[in-house]
Order: sequence, then structure tokens, then C-alpha cells
Amino acid sequence: MRYDNTLEQHHHFSLLELNRLVRATIEDTLCEQYWLEAEIGQIGENNGHCYLEFIQKVEGHNTPVARAKAKCWRNVWGSVRPYFEHTTGQTLTLGMKVLVLVHPDFHEAFGFSWIVDDIDPRFTLGDMARRRQEIIRQLKAEGVFDLNRELPLPLFTQRIAVISSSTAAGYGDFCRQLEENKRGFRFSVTLYESLMQGEGVERSIISALDKINAHIDDYDCVVIIRGGGATSDMSGFDSLLLAENVANFPLPVITGIGHDRDECILDMVSHTRVKTPTAAAAFLIDRLEQVARRIDDAADRITSYVQHHMEIEKMRLSRAAERIPILFSLVKSKQENKLVTLNQRIASAVQRLIDRRRHTLDILEQRTKSLDPTLLLQHGYTITLVNGHALRSPSAVKPGDIIVTRLADGMVKSTVNETKKI
Repeated sequence: MRYDNTLEQHHHFSLLELNRLVRATIEDTLCEQYWLEAEIGQIGENNGHCYLEFIQKVEGHNTPVARAKAKCWRNVWGSVRPYFEHTTGQTLTLGMKVLVLVHPDFHEAFGFSWIVDDIDPRFTLGDMARRRQEIIRQLKAEGVFDLNRELPLPLFTQRIAVISSSTAAGYGDFCRQLEENKRGFRFSVTLYESLMQGEGVERSIISALDKINAHIDDYDCVVIIRGGGATSDMSGFDSLLLAENVANFPLPVITGIGHDRDECILDMVSHTRVKTPTAAAAFLIDRLEQVARRIDDAADRITSYVQHHMEIEKMRLSRAAERIPILFSLVKSKQENKLVTLNQRIASAVQRLIDRRRHTLDILEQRTKSLDPTLLLQHGYTITLVNGHALRSPSAVKPGDIIVTRLADGMVKSTVNETKKI
């Protein structure tokens, strides 16, 4: 419009007047309620009222193509929120897709906003289910969905790394139940502090897992417990990135995040899922109880085996003891027979030896007798002696020597006058 001096001829509107016109137009043309499908861009509460911003994005882009403010007044919010949380098991959070019943509202001072009259939790459940199925599909496509569940849980699972909030009642219940177990099992519990509700859950738990991984040899398993928070605030546990970290973690992960609804993604990829922190403690205690029973059973079997074999050996010893006198008698008889036989053999051998020696003596005696000089003398032979020795050569004497000649019945002494060799 071209500005000229005729401007004062136009009708002027104040901002209030023009906003009233907009309000009247909206009330006249948009007088119905509408089911609005949108994503929550902002959400907050004040004095019991809920203030939101709805956005719409194009597939594959993060920049909103549309946005609008919205309000849910206290009288409606007080009933809509509990119903939504009870039905979905989730709180209304950023990024959540919702189907809300709205009507338009334009206020001259505050501008346009949609007034929320109702929320259909079934739409959100469907969207959550679709997102969950997409995450499951992606985890399975990556081949990690069952990885943590395939890890062996150590027989003696006693060194526990716990991811939780130190102020959570569930953490205290978990520790107390482990400490007060009836069998007196000892557990070592190390807490890795983490947010367990709100927008920072994913990042906080992953950070705790990284810290545990740096000391992986110090622990047997990881326990993620949450008890004590709002049971409806579970959206942080349906995270692809968190699920990937847990699925690929090198230690078995046990979850007890305190809800009775369908499993969240974190539950699905963990090694073992229980409902509550106390159930997680009970699981660990029962695990050791089973191991203790196995050890006791093995000890009983070993004792029974040893006792059985001792009885068998006792019976063998008893039978052997009964047979000892008989065996001894048999051995004694055999040895006595051997001794008699040996004695007989010795006596016979000695007798044969004596006979052989006696026969030899007889022969020697006969030979000795045949060589007796006396017998020779009786046959007319003589023996000449000089100085008591037999004279064998004339050279053994000289003239003047006295020689003795032995005869059968006496002897003759002679003096040598001459010696001559023949």
C-alpha cells in the first residue's frame, strides 16, 4: 500500500481490536474439537497445568515443518496424565508421538494455542511398539540381540558391579537382601552411579558401563536396578544405543528396573531379566544356593562312593583274614614237605659224598700200603741210609762215612772204604 496523505481516511485497528477479530474468526470457523497427531517438542508443568509445544517433522529430517503451542489445564491434566501413564507405562516426554483431542484457543494477550482435552494412549502405544520393533529388528540384523544372553554366568557370581542411583530405595533393598541372606554367602558390591529416569538415562548408563569395562576383571556380572523411581518413566530404557552397549557388553547383565509391564528393550537384550531390585538379589542368592547344593550333592556322592568302596575293601580284608590260617597251614605244610625233601636230598648227597671220599681213601690206603718199605724188605730188598737219609748215589758218601743198611729183620752198620759209579 502506498503511503499518502489520505491515510487518515482509513479506519484504524488497535492490536486488541484486531486480536479480538482473530479470536472471533477462530471461534466462528474452528468451533469443533480435532484429533491432532504430532510429536512433543517441549513439555513442562506449572501450577498443575501442562504446557507443551507440538511439532511435525518430515521423514528423514529433524527440522520441524510445523509447530504450535498447546496447554492442558489442571482439571484435565490431573486425569489425563495418570491414565496415559498407567496405560502406556511411560511419561509424556520429548520426541514422543501422541494423538491428542484439541480445540483452538486464541487469547488477545497470549496468542494462539491448542487446548488439549484428551490423549489417546493407544496411538502412543502403537508408535512405541513400532519403534520397539524397529530397534529389535535392527539389533537382530546386527547379530547382537542374543549376544549377552549367550555369555556363561559364573558359578560363583559374587563380585557385582551395580548401575543405579545411590539414593534409590531399590539399591538399598538390593544390598540389604544380599547382606542378610540366610546362607551367609558373601558378595562384593560396587556401585556405579547413574541417572535412572529422565532424559539422561541412556547417556548415564552407557558411561557407567564404560567405567565398569575399564575394570572388567574385577567383576562377575553387572546388575542394573532402578527401584524407587516413577514406574511410568521407562522411555530411557527403550534406546537403540543403550541396547547395543548392553548386548555387546563382555559380562552378563542382569536387569531389575522395577516394572511389571512388557519387557523394555534393555530387558530383552540383557542376560537375565527380573522385575525388581530385590528379585535381582534373590536371583544371585539362589544362584549361589544352587551351586552350594551341587557342591553338597557332589560331597555326598563322594562320601557315599568312598564308604561303599571301604565296605567292599573291609569285606575283602575279612575274607582274606579268614583265609590266612588256611593259607598259612597250606604254606606251612608245603614248606615242611620241602624241608623234609631237602633234608632227605642233603642227607643222600652227604652220604654219597662220604661214600665217594671213603672209596678214595681206600684206594689211597691200598696205594700207600703197596709203597710201604717194610713190604719191600720182606721181599729181600734192603735200604741204605746215610745220616738218616736214603742213599741214592755213591757220590753222596766218601770213604770213612758210616752207612746203615736196613734189612727185614735188622740193620747192619758199615764203613765206606771206596765209592764207585757204575
